[in-house]
Amino acid sequence: MHTQVVVLNDSLKRESGQKVHHANIQASKAVADIIRTTLGPRSMLKMLLDASGGIVVTNDGNAILRELDIAHPAAKSMIELSRTQDEEVGDGTTSVIVLAGEMLHVAEAFIDKKYHPTVICRAYNKALEDAVAVLDKIAMTIDVNDRGTMLSLVKSCIGTKFTSQFGDLIADLAIDATTTVGVDLGQGLREVDIKKYIKVEKVPGSQLEESRVLKGVMFNKDVVAPGKMRRKIVNPRIILLDCPLEYKKGENQTNAELVKEEDWELLLKMEEEYIENICSQILKFKPDLVITEKGLSDLATHYLSKAGVSAIRRLRKTDNNRIAKACGAVIVNRPDELQESDVGTAAGLFEVKKIGDEFFSFIVDCQDPKACTVLLRGASKDLLNEVERNLQDAMAVARNILKNPKLVPGGGATELTVSATLKQKSSSVEGIEKWPYEAAAIAFEAIPRTLAQNCGVNVIRKMTELQGLRAFINRHISVDYDKSLNLITLWLYQIWDAYNVKAQTFKTAIEAACMLLRIDDIVSGIKKKQAPGAGPSKPQVETEADADGEQILPD
Repeated sequence: MHTQVVVLNDSLKRESGQKVHHANIQASKAVADIIRTTLGPRSMLKMLLDASGGIVVTNDGNAILRELDIAHPAAKSMIELSRTQDEEVGDGTTSVIVLAGEMLHVAEAFIDKKYHPTVICRAYNKALEDAVAVLDKIAMTIDVNDRGTMLSLVKSCIGTKFTSQFGDLIADLAIDATTTVGVDLGQGLREVDIKKYIKVEKVPGSQLEESRVLKGVMFNKDVVAPGKMRRKIVNPRIILLDCPLEYKKGENQTNAELVKEEDWELLLKMEEEYIENICSQILKFKPDLVITEKGLSDLATHYLSKAGVSAIRRLRKTDNNRIAKACGAVIVNRPDELQESDVGTAAGLFEVKKIGDEFFSFIVDCQDPKACTVLLRGASKDLLNEVERNLQDAMAVARNILKNPKLVPGGGATELTVSATLKQKSSSVEGIEKWPYEAAAIAFEAIPRTLAQNCGVNVIRKMTELQGLRAFINRHISVDYDKSLNLITLWLYQIWDAYNVKAQTFKTAIEAACMLLRIDDIVSGIKKKQAPGAGPSKPQVETEADADGEQILPD
């Protein structure tokens, strides 16, 4: 097939034919190779310079790829996979890129043999259906109330992360936080909203071992008048407001014409009466703590402090929502609409503490809170940022298990089982699709092979041992590469992956590979800047050699 790139004008460039497939595959493989070494328990770290000049040290696939500035459209599409995986299930961001890169790599041979991309995609989709069927067959349902099983699952998730050196600490934090905010929807369904109702508060200083999950919430605010208002209240009655406790200012420029001197005093008195009125409406419910998202005037502060009520102003909307979930209060928009049922009484303690140079308010010891704060302590901001990334992954895995309590063997065992099953089934696939189907089966071995590579073992020998053991023992065997680098069984070391994560990895990787294989044209509409006074450029034709020389990734 003859291919050429035609530049019709400066703003439209069209590249078509077989060359596009090769360029897309090479770009995708380049992205996969960037983060291939970050997969597994003995993986390497990457040091990144972000846009603001800060340094990030991590082995999280999504955190690495989102910092890359890549021009090739296929490579950009691969980076989107990692972001999608992170948003959907929170883990497997590196695996999905490695698997998608391998699927495209094995397809390259068929493109060279003039296989039509549609044939390859049909075979891949059939392989995906069979792979998910294998997952369903080997999945094991667990009891989410069994903390030991949940702990072993979350630990195997963060065993590949930086925080694995801290033992059970992060796993315990993740399980405590997700079980706190879980809400039963009935019919066996459970909703766990990590983004809305779990806040991770990073406070530099002290040791990581002092991190904990609060039975309530904390936020970076102090009371409005520290000398006059109480900073510690036991069993507080809490009112949450979404309105200002100050005199309303005109939305536009307001002019008032004062004829007599008494008019000025009347104007001031009206303001005072308005504020006194809204404060009295609040105080008749005998609150101990009033929190508003808007402003609080000095006069309102005086009335509240005189009544022995503590007040906090200009709180974030998200923090206010978490307080409402924790203490049972309802956020009110107008003070005259307040009811007794809107007052939060489920909190056991309100306290303001000074940590480092800043004051933090704690509303803790709540009865059955549906929101919580994870307080992270650590030596430096860089350390805390990496711990937070690992904690988010761990919480996502715990959430997946609470929503769908099914496990599959980890450490590459599931991929080997899927690969072996698909190889057996490939003999029953009829027609030309048989060979791409078998190639997809081989591509699944990329995960255990990469794990072995990153541990520094003899890859061919270990993969052969694994395949031999899998055939010999009708049980899933995995590799957790310990100091002696011996093969150990999953059943002994309890290495598990969440079913949701594995199924999402397979689906995302294969569907993305199919999408990139079906691209046969790249048309660019980016306009190049012309020198001042230059006339319209003439169409020019680039040869295949020019297309080969195009840069895939930045230096």
